[in-house]
Formats: sequence, structure tokens, C-alpha cells
Amino acid sequence: MIIEMHPDSSQAQVKEVEHKARSLKLDVQMNLGTSKTIVALLGDNTGQIDTDLFAVLPGVQSVTRVMKPYKLASREFKQDDTTINIDGLTIGDNRIIVMAGPCAVENKEQLMEAARAIKRAGASVLRGGAFKPRTSPFSFQGLGKDGLELLVQAKDEVGLPIITEVLDTQHVNLVSEYADILQIGARNMQNFNLLTKVGKTLRPALLKRGLSASVTEWMAAADYLLAQNNTQVSLCERGIRTFETSSRFSLDICSIPVVKQNSHLPLIVDPSHAAGHYSLVSSIAKAAVAAGADGLIIEVHPNPKEAMSDGLQALTPSDFARLMEELKPIAASLGRTI
Repeated sequence: MIIEMHPDSSQAQVKEVEHKARSLKLDVQMNLGTSKTIVALLGDNTGQIDTDLFAVLPGVQSVTRVMKPYKLASREFKQDDTTINIDGLTIGDNRIIVMAGPCAVENKEQLMEAARAIKRAGASVLRGGAFKPRTSPFSFQGLGKDGLELLVQAKDEVGLPIITEVLDTQHVNLVSEYADILQIGARNMQNFNLLTKVGKTLRPALLKRGLSASVTEWMAAADYLLAQNNTQVSLCERGIRTFETSSRFSLDICSIPVVKQNSHLPLIVDPSHAAGHYSLVSSIAKAAVAAGADGLIIEVHPNPKEAMSDGLQALTPSDFARLMEELKPIAASLGRTI
């Protein structure tokens, strides 16, 4: 249930709405906009509560039932686009943010070379995996804490914030000490304990769409992060599993305008995991920008042939630099920048 307060409502009137909700055993989330306050009432019993109980309260302008399974990620809760600020870098505004770097942090030389290359090409965020979720237990699992420390060294040198994946609830506090953005991977999209713990850090979080998840399920998962009063949440479309085998996954281009229409959260696209092959990455990235994505997250490796993880889908530094130049006129045609 969404309660829209009148623009002239007082703080006391907002508190009265909150007190009424608490008395009915409902959770409350506030969206304090520049012109008005939106109050979201959350709970299993909202469907049984008469909207008139709130409509009659002073300062209430309207009461709406949100019929979607997701509430806090919806446009009904927040009309204005959410923006996320990280040390002066804004995700979700006119500039399309590009996150880039190797799939996995392998060693200092590899990471530093990649970090310098993506910085020169114009990337805004350094990506790199310290903990790696692999299909096979015999594949490279990442450097763990050592990888996090290398990411911070790269950040200190090139001046880019870092994003890395957190796999387990027991790693959340550790990763939060090092990373500027906590990535939740596709396999963990519905790991609700992990989502809740990441949400409680109040750190920026990037939630990837599950391998076979619908947009609605994806948005509902985002609510777990938002329900912890974490307003710094963005989404990542990375392709879903379909009958098609010509690419690693099928990038759902339709999800970009659908999400932008129905949610206020920034949307990043991962063309690398969708493509599965470096030759397809540039075309998919361009399509994503043209469709309205707020950013891209792209795998770049100094020597993909020697990569310990996902080398086939990684761009070389020169290919990445070329792509960054090719994206600029597409962004400009939409009134945006790279």
C-alpha cells in the first residue's frame, strides 16, 4: 500500500500515518522526495486493511494498493529515478557509466595493467572478482582477501571505485571493507539471507538478474535490499537461459525499457556474460545503450588467452578502447554521455 502525502503535510501528520501503520503491525518505508513524502506500508496483511483507515488522516493526499509483487522498487513508491553517488560518481543520471576489468583478479600485474587500460579508455568503475562462483569446484575460485587487497591497490593508483561480487553472508562484512559497490551475482539473486545482509550495510549494491528469473521476480528480489532502508540499489541485466545456444545467454533487450518504465532503479547491462564470446560483446553493448541502459559492466583482460576465468568473453584493452569510442555517438544521439 502506497500513501502519498500532500505537499504541504507536516512532519507530525507523517508521524501520525506511521504510528497508525505500526499499530496495525505493518512495516513502514519512507520516500522523502523534494516536493512530497511517499509512505510505503509493507506486510502480509495489507490486502485485508481498508484504505480508508489512512485516507481519512490529515495530510494524506491519496492511498493506492500496489498490485505488483514488488513494492519498493516500483514507480508507485518512487516516481523520480534513483541516482547513486560514489565519491562524486553518479550512477543513474545523464552519463552512462561503464564498469570494466577482468572477470577474476589473478595477480597484481594482470590487475594493474587492466586497471590502467580501462582508465585510459574512459571507464568509470573497476570490476574484478576476488571470490568466484564457478560451475565446477575444480575451476579457479579466486584469490579471496588477497584479491580484495589488490583491488584496493589498483583503486589507489588509477582513482576508480571498485565493484566486486560477494558470494556468502559470511563474506559481506569483509567485502564491504574493500569494495565501493557490492555485486550480487545471478546465482544468488534469490539468496534472501545474502540480500538482507548486503542491504543492511547500506552500501551501493548491484543485483544481477537470475539465470531463469522473470523481471517481476528480479524486482521482488531488489525489494529485499531496499527493505533494509538501503536506497543505493541498481540492477544488472546479464542475459537469461533460453533454448538458444548460439550465445552463452539470451540478452533480454526488452527488459531494459520494461524495467525503466516500472522501476526507479538504475539499470546496468552486462554484455560479456550474455555474449559468451568477445566478438559479440561490442554489438550487444551498443544495443543496450540504445535501448536506454544507464551503464555497462564489461570484462577486459590484458591477455584473454591466458585468463583463468571467462577469457573467451573478455575484450582486449585495444578492443575495449575502440568500443568506448563507438559508444559515444550512440549516447549522444540520446542526449547522454559516456
